[in-house]
Amino acid sequence: MAKFTYDLNPVQHIIADATGEPGKRTFFLQARAGTQLISLVLEKQEVANLAISVLQMLEELAEKNPDLPPTAAKKKALFAESPVEPFFRVGQLMVGYDEEEDKIWIIAKALIVNESGSIVDPDDDDVPAVRFVATRDQMRALSDHALEIISKGRPTCPLCGRPIDREGHFCPRSDGEAMPIIF
Repeated sequence: MAKFTYDLNPVQHIIADATGEPGKRTFFLQARAGTQLISLVLEKQEVANLAISVLQMLEELAEKNPDLPPTAAKKKALFAESPVEPFFRVGQLMVGYDEEEDKIWIIAKALIVNESGSIVDPDDDDVPAVRFVATRDQMRALSDHALEIISKGRPTCPLCGRPIDREGHFCPRSDGEAMPIIF
């Protein structure tokens, strides 16, 4: 059996969220099991990929197992618990399904850089790992919330596709002739 620094099985609460202003946000995965509250830092794209992977898994499970009760797409408000103190920055994420328990699990391994500046293999026993085990309903809520949070980022420039900052945006496709775009 794999060794986890923390094994939150099952979680009472799990969320993928962000703190800060668009353009300067910190994305995180947070879960609680009993007295343990674990927060992990991720990149925006990792949160998006996690949400999409979970939703695809839920769709595949529904197709392969029609007798499974459907997941509820409840619009229950999710909130992160304060303070958000990250345990580590995620270097590797794995998602899976436990058929016997009807639970989805996420295993997150830390991004560790050694003294020589190279990344430590995530399969190394010294790399911290956390396992989150949640119901299908909890994971659908996590995914829906994560995609909603991601969509609240900076708008993109219609010409170059780059994000528009609050201070303005100089679009390289305008050849310096257009006024800066400000939102």
